[in-house]
Amino acid sequence: MGSRPPGLLLLLCSLLLILKCARGESSYIIDTVGLSILPDNVQSGTKVMIHCNASVSSSSISHLEYRFKFMRDGAKIHTANTTKDFTYYEINPARAVDSGNYQCQVSVKNKRKFSNTKTLDVKGLQTPILHLNNSTPYESEEFKVTCSAPDEKGGLTFNFYKTFRDGQPQRIKKQQSTNNFLETTLTLSHIGDCFLSCDYEISLVSGPTSSNISNEIQVEVKELNIIPDMTILPNDIYEPDIVEVTCKVKIHLADIEIFLVKDRTVLSRTTGKTLIHRFSSKPTDSGELVCKAEWRNVQKENYKTIKVKEVFSKPQLYLEPVDLFEEEQFRLNCSVKVFFPEMIGKPLKYRLYKDGTELTSSTTYIAVAHPNLNGNYSCKVEGNRISTPFYKESEAVIVKAKVPVSDPVLSVVGGKIFIGKTFQLICHSHTGTFPIKYTLFTHNGKKMSREVSRPEDRAIFDILPIYKSSDLKTFLCHASNNPRTPSKRALGEHLLKSTNIIEPISKPELTIHPSQDITEGQSIKLVCSVQTGSRPINFTWYHQESNGALASLSTNKLEEYHSISNASKKHSGKYYCMSTNPADESKWSESVTIEVKMAGWKKTLITVFCFVLLLILFLVIALKTRLFHFKRKRKANLSVKSVSTKVERLSLTQAEVIDANATPTMMGKSVWSDQVSGSESDDQNSSMLPEKKAEPEYTEVQIKDADPTRAPAKQGTDNIYSEVRNSQQGVPEVPDGKPVEYAQLNHDGNHQPDNSRVVDQSLKRENITDSENNTDVYTGDPEEGTCDPAPDC
Repeated sequence: MGSRPPGLLLLLCSLLLILKCARGESSYIIDTVGLSILPDNVQSGTKVMIHCNASVSSSSISHLEYRFKFMRDGAKIHTANTTKDFTYYEINPARAVDSGNYQCQVSVKNKRKFSNTKTLDVKGLQTPILHLNNSTPYESEEFKVTCSAPDEKGGLTFNFYKTFRDGQPQRIKKQQSTNNFLETTLTLSHIGDCFLSCDYEISLVSGPTSSNISNEIQVEVKELNIIPDMTILPNDIYEPDIVEVTCKVKIHLADIEIFLVKDRTVLSRTTGKTLIHRFSSKPTDSGELVCKAEWRNVQKENYKTIKVKEVFSKPQLYLEPVDLFEEEQFRLNCSVKVFFPEMIGKPLKYRLYKDGTELTSSTTYIAVAHPNLNGNYSCKVEGNRISTPFYKESEAVIVKAKVPVSDPVLSVVGGKIFIGKTFQLICHSHTGTFPIKYTLFTHNGKKMSREVSRPEDRAIFDILPIYKSSDLKTFLCHASNNPRTPSKRALGEHLLKSTNIIEPISKPELTIHPSQDITEGQSIKLVCSVQTGSRPINFTWYHQESNGALASLSTNKLEEYHSISNASKKHSGKYYCMSTNPADESKWSESVTIEVKMAGWKKTLITVFCFVLLLILFLVIALKTRLFHFKRKRKANLSVKSVSTKVERLSLTQAEVIDANATPTMMGKSVWSDQVSGSESDDQNSSMLPEKKAEPEYTEVQIKDADPTRAPAKQGTDNIYSEVRNSQQGVPEVPDGKPVEYAQLNHDGNHQPDNSRVVDQSLKRENITDSENNTDVYTGDPEEGTCDPAPDC
């Protein structure tokens, strides 16, 4: 067990050594490849050896296999497999075709290498040999020739030459062969002897090379006299004479063919020496007749011209009139221009035919054109010569009567006419053979013409604008396709019925109903009207102060209206309308201003409201005034009551004044006098005066001292206030109701009479003032001036 591992290791080492040795035997390299040609410049027919050897380096020189490949001009010509490092290729004999560039390739397993290129030049070509199978051919007869170069190899191109005595060779044929020989055919058309020869060409790397001329063979070409003799009987030919044509060949040949030809048409054919052809002559047989004799590829001919005379000419059929229209009378006449009566035993017979059916045996046929009579007409003329009848037929005449033009119709392109715009008129006839000429007379006297030659065409006229629909009546169209008959007419009155005449609308006018004094709550009609325009008319109303249209109506009338119900101030403003019609022209009216006034009941309500408001204001003012006076009166009463609570009429006397002046406590003190409302006087006043009490009046009086030399107890300004109550008008003053006198006096005892006088003046002046106003009279400071004892002071 312990010896097994060393044994396995030894085995593995041996295998590795064997593999290494095996790998070492395949190690090689091709060092060089050599090529040699011996000899390399030789004459044709010489033996040439081409040697190729290889030099290979390897780990072991044994067991190597070499593959040699010889190439000429890049093409493989020979291969050899050997274990030797050299080989050769033998060319024996070498020919010109073997010339070229040679190269050798050596392959060892998967490696290969080329030698250098060597050139072999083989000079000289073999002289070809010519052979004929017939040296005495007939003219244009084919015979076989063979030109060969047995020793040459490859494809050759052969040339054949013809040489006359004392002349140069002329090549008559050139043909290529894949072999070294060529067999072909030649023909010689000349008569006599000549010499034939050949050569060949070979294409080499250096270029094409030609061989020497072959042997010459003399050839004698014999004439082939197969020109046919031609005979035509009779010499003077009249229709329908029987004509006999004979074609005869002098030489008897078994396979010769004879043909009789006229205008490249074979009339007859035969095989042998003689051809005979008979036919009944016609004028159309006049012309050249050709006899042809053909043997193999040799052909000879002879020809003669014959003329067949007419006994009578071919009939001709005439149509009158040529330009025939339906419902017109026409005539067909059959006639013969050339006629020899002496050559005919009987008179000529005429017959007229329509589509092969006989119509009449006369020379003339008369009828009225009708579609049923349209067709192919012809005539036949029968003659008789030498008891032989014969016929001649005219060329067919096609009778197709033209259709007269129908009454034209005027129509407008598009079916609409816009007044004031250009338009197109069509004048068209539904039936009539072309060409048809249309003539249009317009409203302004203009004349226009159109000619229509195809069904898809139309006579279209460009017309200037018309400005009233009645102008259409003046249009007139003439249609004609037959100059022998009057033209057909179409009147423009038809256009008034068949055409949609669209008249542009006039400028619209917007009127308002009612036109004046539009008040709130009323309904307003906006009437938009036009004077002219095609219907339908679309009216649209707009308010400049509003966005968009107010309304839009389509009508067949010339006017339409839009109503505004329950008008208000927002409906005031400018309005206008727009009108359109199928003329597709929009026109606008002038704008009209609408003023929606206030409703009458609103005016009355506002007036009453204002009156009531003024009345309330007046009452408020009066109440405030009365309240004001009442407050002042009350304030005055409160002032009087504060001085004395005794209800009596006070009277200021001179003695009191003096006493007051004498009493220091009275200095500077004011004295008031008022009507005391005692119980007795109140009752009396209430019975005599109205409820309204007189307002008191106050008068301020300035009192001047009587004697300025006397010094008063107190110097200053004494005010005298006097309240005067005015009685109602017509109501007597209550005796006791004398005004209360308020006096503030300078206490001067010497001027008592003057003071009372001043008070009287003061009372007198207060009576001058307004009875309802209080007037304050201010007397200035005594120091500023003196007051006279006069009443005005």
